[in-house]
Amino acid sequence: MARLPSIVRGLAAAAFAAALPLLIVTGTVRWLAGDIAYYRHGFRAFDAAGRTGLPLAELDRAGQEIIDYFENDADTLRIVVTNNGAEEPLFGEREVAHMRDVKTLMRALFRVNEAALVVVLGYVSLAVLWSGERSVRGLAKLALAGLAAGAAAVGIIAVFAVAGFDRAWTTFHEIAFRNDLWRLDPATDRLIQMFPEPFWQETTYLAGALIGAQAAVIAAAAGLYLYRSRRTGSESASVR
Repeated sequence: MARLPSIVRGLAAAAFAAALPLLIVTGTVRWLAGDIAYYRHGFRAFDAAGRTGLPLAELDRAGQEIIDYFENDADTLRIVVTNNGAEEPLFGEREVAHMRDVKTLMRALFRVNEAALVVVLGYVSLAVLWSGERSVRGLAKLALAGLAAGAAAVGIIAVFAVAGFDRAWTTFHEIAFRNDLWRLDPATDRLIQMFPEPFWQETTYLAGALIGAQAAVIAAAAGLYLYRSRRTGSESASVR
């Protein structure tokens, strides 16, 4: 089978190295954003019922509707809750408009996650298993390189978050959104009452821990394979 041009092989390898940490990061965020159990934990840990004046059952239902909104094709998030026997909208117009922006951001993250998965699986399938352009040892080295680059990028973000979460959180919103709809009033706006800043701080640290754990497992597997395959190769050479 003819070998691909070196520039194509190089670009494909670089795409894999970049996609691997992206897959880990976006996959973790996507999982947390779609996990109703984590929402329920947050509502209880940060007293969402006391802040909003709504029963936990209504908040749990609303949390599931938010998750569904991220995945469906609806343009506007309309959630009706029962409060003291009367039905009313959960969110005001400003909160609804901000959630539209959040959905745009989340859908973009979902597409990046899916693209990264295609690149990682496609590279392993085509370059390693099908064509043999890349050996398993080469794949392990490439994975370590990608994880190292990803760790450097995530590490810089982590330093800012740990040094001052308030400022880091504000900076994130200023970069991610082109308006100030995210500036909500915790005294009146239920969205921030349900998901206060301490919730996001915990979520950020949890996401960092999960990302680090996944990267560590992959790095350990790659490193162990490189060590064992090198040792096996040295032993074979000495026998000959």
